[in-house]
Amino acid sequence: MTATTLPLSAAHGAVDENGTYARVTWRLVPLLFICYVAAYLDRVNVGFAKLQMLSDLKFSESIYGLGAGIFFIGYFLFEVPSNLLLHKLGARRWIARILISWGLISGCMMFVQSPTTFYVLRFLLGLAEAGFFPGIILYLTYWYPSTRRSQVTSLFMTGIPMAGVIGGPLSGWILTSFNGVAGLAGWKWLFVIEALPSIALGFVVLYFLDDRIADARWLNADQKRLLQRNIDHEGSQVEDHSALGAFRNAKVWVLCAAYFGFIMGLYGIGFWLPSLIKASGIASPATIGWLVAIPYSAAVVSMILTSRHSDRTGERRWHIAIPVLVGAAALVVSTFVPQTPLWAIVTLTVATMGILTGLSQFWVLPPAFLGGAAAAAGIALINSVGNLAGFASPFIVGWIKDATGSTNNGLYVIAASLIVGDAIVLAIAQRNARRGAA
Repeated sequence: MTATTLPLSAAHGAVDENGTYARVTWRLVPLLFICYVAAYLDRVNVGFAKLQMLSDLKFSESIYGLGAGIFFIGYFLFEVPSNLLLHKLGARRWIARILISWGLISGCMMFVQSPTTFYVLRFLLGLAEAGFFPGIILYLTYWYPSTRRSQVTSLFMTGIPMAGVIGGPLSGWILTSFNGVAGLAGWKWLFVIEALPSIALGFVVLYFLDDRIADARWLNADQKRLLQRNIDHEGSQVEDHSALGAFRNAKVWVLCAAYFGFIMGLYGIGFWLPSLIKASGIASPATIGWLVAIPYSAAVVSMILTSRHSDRTGERRWHIAIPVLVGAAALVVSTFVPQTPLWAIVTLTVATMGILTGLSQFWVLPPAFLGGAAAAAGIALINSVGNLAGFASPFIVGWIKDATGSTNNGLYVIAASLIVGDAIVLAIAQRNARRGAA
């Protein structure tokens, strides 16, 4: 019996398959998770810095929105090349490079004095970080078959809400406690202090991470054969393996559109959550920091439970669609309920849970039909095009707030984008199901 026909569960019966994957998960996921916490924290801590920075530098909401979003222009330009370089050079060196370079640039945000320096540093931060998230999604396909990927992807992506759980109180504390230390504003200390973990983690990755299964000295030969057999079996069933094939694949472009809608929601929450809580009547940055942790804590639980159920049942589309729809509805409801801290936290918690849960489930879809260089290019392409919404979302909300004095219409636009993304995922999943491919 060949490697491509051997049932996955039958490969090397003497090896405990579940135990082997548990060993892989404990080795890889905690480190990748911590890196993603640092990544997301350095990307969106500008939302907390905004609480002081705008008044200090006399920036308008539109200037802030453009600066927050311009990160994603640099991100877009270098995303696909970065992921192809990771596939060619290996995850260990390339992810380490990403972490160290973005940490240095994030720390330099303390030197912002004008809109121009704000825009330039945010653009360079996007260039530096490009390839990190799709690189990790690609890296996980080197180790896990699709039947196990939903849960492990969600565990990694809980780094987004955990950045809020950790970063909210931390950012609020830094803004309050360090304001005026050594003559520097609290927002300057925020960028410096929160950049240090990324730089340190770059050196940890360089020492600790293995590029592929064959490099893992902490696995025995039978365990390596089991893992590689499962990956090879799945690789024989994907549609595309070449980088050019990913660009020609219509499904990739359709998923780009869906992901764009989802990212509109993600960064609508990420960049504006502190401000929305402040608008409900909370003035203290430290208190806002602790309250921001509530929606993100709930999202961690929701992401893990949903991913487990998705892997157990094998169903994907409704595990994406239902949470996102709930998140969009909660954003709309948040504009109608009384503007009190209680209602703000309740509605924004439901919105955060729904958006992040659906987003984490989304990344099970691309590797189901892409492999090799096509997976590297396709995953990066979907992420880069989708993340252009990270430019559009804060800018649109900021522009609407400047024009109307309210963020409500901006939240309606974000909710509509989530619903459109949901409809696209349901349509493509239904089409694949009719063909027996999903």
